Amino acid sequence: MNQSAVDLPLSGVTVIDLTRVLAGPMCTQTLGDLGARVIKVEQPGVGDDSRAIGPFVDGTSAYFMSVNRNKESIALNLKADADREIFERLLAKADVLVENYRPGTMEKLGYDWEELHARFPRLILVSISGFGQTGPYREKPAYDMVVQAMSGMMSVTGTADSGPCRVGVSIGDLGAGLYAVIGTQSALLRRARTGQGERVDVSMLDCQIALLENPVARLSATGSVPGPIGSRHPSMAPFDVYAAQDGWFVIAVGSDALFRTLCGLIERPALADAPRFASNTERCKHQAELKALLEERLVQEPRAHWLRIFSDHGVPTGEYHSVAEAVAHPQIAARGMIASVQAPSGAALQVASNPLVASFGADSTVRRNPPALDGDRERILQDFVDAA
Repeated sequence: MNQSAVDLPLSGVTVIDLTRVLAGPMCTQTLGDLGARVIKVEQPGVGDDSRAIGPFVDGTSAYFMSVNRNKESIALNLKADADREIFERLLAKADVLVENYRPGTMEKLGYDWEELHARFPRLILVSISGFGQTGPYREKPAYDMVVQAMSGMMSVTGTADSGPCRVGVSIGDLGAGLYAVIGTQSALLRRARTGQGERVDVSMLDCQIALLENPVARLSATGSVPGPIGSRHPSMAPFDVYAAQDGWFVIAVGSDALFRTLCGLIERPALADAPRFASNTERCKHQAELKALLEERLVQEPRAHWLRIFSDHGVPTGEYHSVAEAVAHPQIAARGMIASVQAPSGAALQVASNPLVASFGADSTVRRNPPALDGDRERILQDFVDAA
């Protein structure tokens, strides 16, 4: 395993990680992947809540392992004076502190932003919460499901017959974690100019609204409330999942010229000349009829046939994959998008890699396996306390 982060963009940056479960750990893992030294401060005896969430690999949570690589762990009780002294020694040498407590908790612990900034003026505080540090909902708890529902994300997911439908991954947590990475890097760049740290306030609900770029704009432009439409695109057609003889695949046509090419390839050129399909606007109005007509022809040939001829002629298309098929795909392998981490027992687990790391020439996403609780205490005390 490559232990060096010297060639990565965040090499030399130290992050103190007070986060748990998903949104915060996704942020700090990404910072660690990009070269930062991440020190995870956990509750003694218990650690990150996700350590108790299954499934488990030789007694270690796969959930925890999937978002906590490239970190070190130290257990500290922030209500105990001796541990608070260690924590403050860490802060004195750190660049960034990331926390995802409910707003008000840091103040109760005695680490409100004003106090931190006065004592550690170069320190950047990144706070991730359900609703942010301001507003009438600031103190309410939130999980991914809560912000997916409140943001309208669930209302545009699924089909008209499915009822409210959650996105298949925890996009509320993941979106907030990735926006927090952007905020952290922006604050580091600004500090390079000003010499001062600042607070980055990331709301999970805000991030879900930010990800609703098309539905929000469509509501304003048309006055019509967007709803669930399955897999098709709301403003382009044909742009959907289609049935071939032996399975599903997707076609994504974004122009009239491409549609005409598609019609020729499936030996239905007259479709391109029909007034109801002659423009993208008309095709969207008649998308259900168009899909039925296309599938009448598509089901006559196997999926591989259509994928080959569409790709050869520049029509955007792709296989429909299960997760198992995606993980095994040669394109995913070529890009190094599946990484392997190890539990303290040595058991291996495949996890999603970082899509940015390969671009920076790193040998591997994983320089350090997910830590055992308090597993790096001696090294951390040596570097931050004994050396002071």
